[in-house]
Amino acid sequence: MSRNIKIGLFIFICVLMASFSFYAWQVFKTPNLQVGENDEAFELYIPRGATYETVMDTLKKHDVVHDEMSFRFLAKLMKYPQSVKYGRYVIKPKTGNYAAIVKLRSGDQDPVKLTFNSIRLKEDLVKRIGNKLEFGTDTLAGLLGDPAVTKQYGFDTTTIVCMFIPDTYEFFWTVKPKEFLDRMAKEYKNFWTEERRRKAAALGLSQTEVQVLASIVEGETKKNDEKPRVAGVYLNRLKQGMKLEADPTLIFAARDFSIRRVLNVHKGINSPYNTYRYAGLPPGPIYLPSESSIDAVLNAENHNYLYFVAREDFSGYHNFARTYPEHLANARIYQRALNQRKIMR
Repeated sequence: MSRNIKIGLFIFICVLMASFSFYAWQVFKTPNLQVGENDEAFELYIPRGATYETVMDTLKKHDVVHDEMSFRFLAKLMKYPQSVKYGRYVIKPKTGNYAAIVKLRSGDQDPVKLTFNSIRLKEDLVKRIGNKLEFGTDTLAGLLGDPAVTKQYGFDTTTIVCMFIPDTYEFFWTVKPKEFLDRMAKEYKNFWTEERRRKAAALGLSQTEVQVLASIVEGETKKNDEKPRVAGVYLNRLKQGMKLEADPTLIFAARDFSIRRVLNVHKGINSPYNTYRYAGLPPGPIYLPSESSIDAVLNAENHNYLYFVAREDFSGYHNFARTYPEHLANARIYQRALNQRKIMR
């Protein structure tokens, strides 16, 4: 073989190797997923029993993969078709084939951030949670409606919502229902520290009763600095054997959350949540009470107030009274301000 042929062959091999190396680099490292103008990450949900082609169909449907051939080539090389793992995976913008396949093949799921607050009804809680996790709303509704299940956690089917302390939690999408409930029970136990339990006992209330009362406080005011005073009013009423006569409980009993002003017709509703009709606490919370409302009950202000009505400045705060005549005077002041406001409009 002549010297020129050898040189030419060497150059050809070098060019071939360089080309192959460049292609290999492109296949492995070049951004190939979420490479369009959309800068948002893509949430890939792979259900149990899904195949490799199921995954590819989802990626293609949502235009996640730019160069399908290179992705399939590397996926086959890395034996991903035989190693599909179900779960939720976040594909960030401009992800390379190699990084994506390693993530999917290893089952390196991304957790779901689950936040629940400002919830009134158990069915709303079920929807908020069930729609974010694989087991779904029907399964969760069945569990929370099963007396045998709720009893395991120390609640009944009405009070079980107390186990869900409002906050933000992280779960894998594939978490099993019992694992989920066990985790919420653990969070509940952690929330109810020894100090909180001691304060509840000093009030003569169970943990659940504290949360039920806290839900009423939350329905009355959104002002955290006023919550302990409102809580004090209801504790005073309980001590004296008075009916709570809390308007938010009537709204809950009516299941009409568009009500802005409670009328006499509402006070006639025959419901255990009607605290104008029945003494004591209602059978369950009317809100999912926040930490601030629970602590407001546990650290209620010590005073002699038995009544309160909205302030005439519409600030969201209230005027408090010790006697019913004082309360009526405050109510008339608020009513005049309300009438004047309507005239001005």
